[in-house]
Amino acid sequence: MRRADRLFDIVEYMRRHRRVVTADELAGKMEVSVRTIYRDIADLQASRVPIEGEAGIGYLLRPGYDLPPLMFTEDEAEALALGARIVASWADDELAESARAVLAKLRAVLPPPLQKQMDAFGVMAPPDHYRAEIVVDLAAIRKAVRRRAKIRFGYVNAKGEQSERTVWPLSLAFYGHVWIVPAWCEKREAFRVFRADRMRDLNIREEDVLTERDVILEERAQRTDSDPGALFMEQR
Repeated sequence: MRRADRLFDIVEYMRRHRRVVTADELAGKMEVSVRTIYRDIADLQASRVPIEGEAGIGYLLRPGYDLPPLMFTEDEAEALALGARIVASWADDELAESARAVLAKLRAVLPPPLQKQMDAFGVMAPPDHYRAEIVVDLAAIRKAVRRRAKIRFGYVNAKGEQSERTVWPLSLAFYGHVWIVPAWCEKREAFRVFRADRMRDLNIREEDVLTERDVILEERAQRTDSDPGALFMEQR
């Protein structure tokens, strides 16, 4: 985490809790040392953020301190709220928690009228009642995509046929009520799309995918530019 992001998170954490917060508590939340928190608090105080307290006792953010408001229209506030709520309802636990944190951060810096708009129930995302059960770790797949790592897993296709696949994951996509993994399949030597609910025994390989991954995705996107949805509808 960048230091600027951590300083923002410290202020936001203290805004939400409105009580004395110890350096130990902040250190645990930010995953840094207590000494780092002491330095961060001192720098915030030097920047005229109204934090009271001292080391060994705790810190309190004085009421009335506001971060600069973000300028959004009512429609934009609803769009942000709906998008984050969809992620919170349908994504893996780790991403869902991040979505809730985004909502909290946005709400904290919006002016009061838009805070009410974000809190309104005009746009909602119901829980994922209809999602097929997924036994693999979606967060692990996301991280494999991010670090360009190959993945290996067992797969059961629509006919019930089982196979082992090693693939180059290009993305993790939400398609209707289904999470899918578009990937280059080494077994088929071709582009394939795999449903996450049909995957088993996921293993992240030590082998990294080189820049060919991006070339394959770009070529595939160009072939389907007339119908972007076709990118995710290839034979499994």
